[in-house]
Amino acid sequence: MKVINEIVNDYLHYLTVERGLSANTVASYHNDLEQFVQYLKKQGFKSFSEVKRSDITAYLRLETSAKKANSTIIRSVTSLRRFYSYLVHENSVIDDPMALIDTPKQEKHLPEVLSRTEVDTLLKAPNVSSALGVRDRAILELMYATGLRVSEVINLRLFDLHLPVGLIKTVGKGQKERIVPIGDTAAYWVNEYLEHGRRSLLKEKRTDFLFLNFHGNKLTRQGIWKNLKIQVQKAGITKNITPHTLRHSFATHILENGADLRIVQELLGHSDISTTQIYTHLSKRRLSEVYNKTHPRA
Repeated sequence: MKVINEIVNDYLHYLTVERGLSANTVASYHNDLEQFVQYLKKQGFKSFSEVKRSDITAYLRLETSAKKANSTIIRSVTSLRRFYSYLVHENSVIDDPMALIDTPKQEKHLPEVLSRTEVDTLLKAPNVSSALGVRDRAILELMYATGLRVSEVINLRLFDLHLPVGLIKTVGKGQKERIVPIGDTAAYWVNEYLEHGRRSLLKEKRTDFLFLNFHGNKLTRQGIWKNLKIQVQKAGITKNITPHTLRHSFATHILENGADLRIVQELLGHSDISTTQIYTHLSKRRLSEVYNKTHPRA
């Protein structure tokens, strides 16, 4: 099996050096391939060229019977497909056993969305008599007003703010820059944070990152998650809320109020409108809930 392990290591090196993939992505491929190699060891295979389509399907059946998540199986198929494509390109195998293997359908789960009442309660939860409370209120207001991803929020800098004209600049996935409008209420709280929160958090340090932690350093993703959990608990909301929930709620609520899907796509920074279309399903679900609650013969 030494030859098999060496081939896997060569592939991982190729992903890192030639493809320039991130350490996390390479680690994910490594994990998937390691499990596949362990399976091959148990089956007595000596090389990847011995593996047939039936062997792949038997392995995937085993993965499914182990009650692994659908998303895990899909990722495993994708990893094996790209790995065998590499082996064919390197002439390590002649026939690609993945060629006729279908990728399982992705299960579609509609994301959790807050009602407008829940949003109001959550936004009022932080104690704005403290610098950290003003910061948390500003973050919540900003995320709900703009639909920014948490990664976009933590990377906002002072020069990205154009509050007098109601706009902010952000850099999203693929380093794509976009301009997003920010409402008066969110702009007010960001200004409050700049005046009465950020200055005290900054202490003697110098940085142009907008949102800071207690030590005056850039706030992290984990910091926003932790603080959000505290505010959700204070608000008495029992739903499983993440920072992305505010993004989902933003998109759903403006669609319910008549916004065009293309506009929502631009605001969210989606490159493909099919990604945005999930929010139309959320809006329809909301319409059904309202109908069932209010119509006398529903």
